[in-house]
Amino acid sequence: MGTLSIVDTFQQAIWTTLIAALPVLLVAMFLGLVIGILQTATSIQEQTLVFVPKILAVLLSLVLFGPWIFGRVGKMAVDMLGQLHRYIQ
Repeated sequence: MGTLSIVDTFQQAIWTTLIAALPVLLVAMFLGLVIGILQTATSIQEQTLVFVPKILAVLLSLVLFGPWIFGRVGKMAVDMLGQLHRYIQ
């Protein structure tokens, strides 16, 4: 049991976090881009116009991708807690 396995565990945790957050971030980024293009095309520069659609889109994406996200995070948690005995010595 060396530091390599702890580094691997942290690396797995970071990758799981990035992959789990990616769908929600992509939805928010895409919607922000679309609204930005529409604001530029219509010359409407209202800053609060972006927030309500983006919040609704993020909530909808959490509802749609939530089971997948929590499944990945839960699987990683079960794997880490299942190997906890290796780290306590």
